[in-house]
Amino acid sequence: MRKPIILRALALFAAATTASLTLSIGLALPAQAAPPSGANWVVSVGDSYISGEGGRWAGNSSQASQVDALGSGAYLDAGSSESIERCHRSGSAEIKFSANAANLACSGATTSTHTSSSGYFKPGLDFYDDGKGNIGQALALQNFAKSHKVSMVAVSIGGNDLNFADVVTTCVTKFLTSFSWAPSYCKDDSTVLSNFSTANLAAVVAKIAAGLKNINTAMSSAGYAPSDYRIVLQNYPQPLPTSANIAYSESGYSRQSTYGCGFWNKDLDWAAQSALPTINATVKNGMTASGLSNVQLLDVSKLFAGHTLCGAGTKKLNNSGLSSWQSPGAVDVSEWINEIRTVSTAVSDYYIQESLHPNYWGQLALRNCLRQAYNAGTGGSCSYGGAGLTGLGEPKVTLG
Repeated sequence: MRKPIILRALALFAAATTASLTLSIGLALPAQAAPPSGANWVVSVGDSYISGEGGRWAGNSSQASQVDALGSGAYLDAGSSESIERCHRSGSAEIKFSANAANLACSGATTSTHTSSSGYFKPGLDFYDDGKGNIGQALALQNFAKSHKVSMVAVSIGGNDLNFADVVTTCVTKFLTSFSWAPSYCKDDSTVLSNFSTANLAAVVAKIAAGLKNINTAMSSAGYAPSDYRIVLQNYPQPLPTSANIAYSESGYSRQSTYGCGFWNKDLDWAAQSALPTINATVKNGMTASGLSNVQLLDVSKLFAGHTLCGAGTKKLNNSGLSSWQSPGAVDVSEWINEIRTVSTAVSDYYIQESLHPNYWGQLALRNCLRQAYNAGTGGSCSYGGAGLTGLGEPKVTLG
């Protein structure tokens, strides 16, 4: 029988990135006459896929030192500490394509401010203010935009409103607690499917729309007209391959215990061909429902093609023959998604909440994509641009 030791760790992973207590939305402050003058700034708001979660690690390896690109200070965005504990605003976060960049996003954020079941404050896209220094991301944006000329707000939101972490937890639990001759699939689990019901999808569309409107209200209250800035809303990349492209067998324990991608084949196909397209359609529908004229969609769904977790053609670095993430060609053989970690696979340097998030290479690929969208003044679709690195040390990306 498959060992239940992972259940507690998977619960911790889910708790780190989902809501336990939704708090009220406050009111925006009155508008001022005009935005400030000076250099243009870019700001990111939203969840873990834009905060930089997982950005410490340049690939996966059984030897953590091989892939430790940013070291123990990876998430210390306030000097020697985090500005908000466990928001994990990493040094490789994509918004840092500019020297004038502010990262207000938070790992585990939903559209509404909440406190996680582990007790961590998670600011949402709202105007929450408890009077003790804890404020929502919309209010933080408003405050920042009053003294900095913000030209772009980059957003990633909606995945946690659809309980992304709980879905992953269920899929891995099903893999580790059922047998290959009688598998139990998360795609058939009622708690998983409830996240994708027509009613729930409509509710999340409304939440995303409300979050985007809060960004508009924040900027208006700071003195901006819609023509003074733009909102770039990105969707979510595919983190896992389909069953046809996974490198490791689903028999035995190794798909999870060694490689950190414990999904049954049918669940891999469901995740890539049904769940992710549904999540990304919900994001797009939320954008449309917002009715905002200055919001653009940045499609990153296929950006990690060839570099997904456990995809054919990629390797854990300790199996590649390369000594470290800095070795020539390391980016080309590495996975750009952090493996799913449990109590049995994690070491002290890793956080379980880093699981299934873009790693250092993934963050820099997203950064290249966002930079191009910023320079072009448009949204679009980003795709893998070929082997090697750019002159800025980032994976090559094409904006179409």
